Amino acid sequence: MLILTLFEDFGRFVDFACRASLALPGAVIRRPGAVVRQFERVAWGGLAIVMVAGVSVGMVTWLQTRRLLVTYGLEATLPSVLAAAVFLETGPVLASLLVAGRMGAGLGAELGTMTLTEEVDAREVLGAATMPSVIAPRVLACVVAVPLLTVVIDASALAGGLFAEATLGRLSPETFGARALDLLRLPDVIAATLKTAVFGWLIGLVACWTGLNAERSTEAVGHAATRGVVFSMLAIFAADVLLVPWVQYLLPFL
Repeated sequence: MLILTLFEDFGRFVDFACRASLALPGAVIRRPGAVVRQFERVAWGGLAIVMVAGVSVGMVTWLQTRRLLVTYGLEATLPSVLAAAVFLETGPVLASLLVAGRMGAGLGAELGTMTLTEEVDAREVLGAATMPSVIAPRVLACVVAVPLLTVVIDASALAGGLFAEATLGRLSPETFGARALDLLRLPDVIAATLKTAVFGWLIGLVACWTGLNAERSTEAVGHAATRGVVFSMLAIFAADVLLVPWVQYLLPFL
């Protein structure tokens, strides 16, 4: 019985995701102001924590990696190892998880509150369909904002590693910057960054879904916020496992 319920819920979510995705182009044309407001909420609201996290990851990765590389006389490869680790996986996943932590809770609680106060029903009665007016702008904002925040966290991590190298290491900033690109190819970086658009799409869909399907009580709003965070993060991990092999398969053709 539980398995049937899970399959039923998954089918309803797939239907919701398809309808929301089809409404995304209409949101750009008919409600650009709503999209911009939601984009500012996601991107600007998450900028500070993304930058701090990036600098922290860059410095900590430098400290942990340098100790191992110095042991084997490979200190000169540190910038390239750091850049590859951050640009290809750590940065994209960490940026997406940070957005999931903020927006999974925020959108889940917001949509849960709109359901509780019957605002969603009122919009439908007045002719403002929920999908293009409420869901699509929020999902689209996440799709656009997460890749941009990924670029920010990548740059911040590299800056953190450069600061640590300038403070405690031996390489000059010029040498550090030149060697940071040794292991990277532009298609690799672009693919790793663009895959976060899928993560943003999942964050927006899952968070809005949990909010809209919350029961009509104040306690349920809190539960919707929690589920929005947890399910968004699980969706990111699952999508990352599925996307990486496909990206690696397609890269030789780019």
